[in-house]
Amino acid sequence: MTINQLEEYITTNKHLPNMPTANEVEAKGVDLGEINRVLVEKVEELTLYIIALNKRMEQLEADNKVLEGERE
Repeated sequence: MTINQLEEYITTNKHLPNMPTANEVEAKGVDLGEINRVLVEKVEELTLYIIALNKRMEQLEADNKVLEGERE
């Protein structure tokens, strides 16, 4: 899921994908093992988003240096 798709999902559903809603937790309780599994999944997803953003930032910085060199 792209970051834009994730944002749309959260805006629409008011929670992260694969996470139970507050109402579901209140009504049914929660399996702590399953919640821990899902939280680790979310940490991995966030790490991948950060890696992608870092690569993009590094590319933009490199492009910026090239453009600055062309102006001089």
